[in-house]
Amino acid sequence: MSKSSAQQRDVLVIGGGIHGLSTAFHLAQRGVTVTVLEADYCGRHASGVNAGGVRTLGRHDAEIPLALSSRALWHQLKHTLGDDGGFVPSGQLKLAENQAELDECRARVQHLQALGFTHETLIDDRQVFEIIPTVARHVVGGIWVEADGYAVPYKAVTAFRLAAERLGVRVLEGTPAQRIEQRGSRWQVNTERGLFSAEHLVITAGAWASELAAQIGEAVPAHPEGLMLMVTHRVAPFCGPVLGATGRSLSFKQFANGTVVIGGKLIGSLDFAARHGEVDMARLGTSARTVTDLFPHLKHLGVNRVWAGVEAFTADDLPVIGASRKASNLSYSFGFCGSGFQMGPGTGKRLAQQILGEHSDISLDAFDIGRFTVVTGASAAFPQPAISIPNPQEFPCWTSPESKPTNA
Repeated sequence: MSKSSAQQRDVLVIGGGIHGLSTAFHLAQRGVTVTVLEADYCGRHASGVNAGGVRTLGRHDAEIPLALSSRALWHQLKHTLGDDGGFVPSGQLKLAENQAELDECRARVQHLQALGFTHETLIDDRQVFEIIPTVARHVVGGIWVEADGYAVPYKAVTAFRLAAERLGVRVLEGTPAQRIEQRGSRWQVNTERGLFSAEHLVITAGAWASELAAQIGEAVPAHPEGLMLMVTHRVAPFCGPVLGATGRSLSFKQFANGTVVIGGKLIGSLDFAARHGEVDMARLGTSARTVTDLFPHLKHLGVNRVWAGVEAFTADDLPVIGASRKASNLSYSFGFCGSGFQMGPGTGKRLAQQILGEHSDISLDAFDIGRFTVVTGASAAFPQPAISIPNPQEFPCWTSPESKPTNA
């Protein structure tokens, strides 16, 4: 293949995280030629340094259909990619530590039931202790989602990359996009490796996506944050599901090797120019105290490693997914506000369908970039997204992890 033909493809994807690689994979499944341009290495930022939660629990109403459909794909990842990405259907549980929090959980479950969703279940203290016998006895109940779980981020990202490459996708690491522009019917991306060209451009560049969108005059009220995690030394098995807390910031899971990963959208500091997050030990200490409140026997467990990644947060805490409103043949998938890992398989599939003009069972309207209306150069106003929620009965895979989704 000549250099010219190698750099001219049907679709260019900027960003080699789980969303970019999932989109590339699903496009390549349909015979589309794709090149992925990654500034660092695949999974370097949000996709590779997150806690690995595969969570539908606690999602914004607008995200629920996409999150549920994406979870079904996680359950079939081994079948789809030839690798399960380290996925474990452990269940996820959000704990209530007092009556007020339990009332909040009850209201949440009732709200979802009114919308037709039954994936979140209210449970009492007895049921909590059956699931996690070692948790502190002041816990009074919580919300349980049996089909949720977790995966290993670098394994999942690698699984999508290898599966995409087997279908002919070209992945170029160390290739940051410097400039994008549309010339005639084709997009051009300038990089240090030269000029790349494609009919369609997909921007999945995480915290750097809004900078690229701004190059064509498409403003998005988004900002980067450095999210922190820590992992402990090994300890005997004591916790099967992923845990969260209703009244505190917490994401907590024990892996098969005995280590415990602790997070929960813990904001550290950020050196955006150097492309990395930095750890705030005081804030990590607060999270550690939450863990020992819930599991006193971990009081003397040592922390083995801490780190921080870079993620994009939008003004309304919802991602941007779908077509540009400024230019033709341009699509976005970014701004997942620290909760995008789980959405990767489903978002990539639906974005590929949209790009190719195929029918999709899940609407992306709530994530349209057009919801942001720039008022002044530094401020933006936006409406609440219109939420179109299909009938859950039409999609049994939303509630049954054993159901095999089509075209997964």
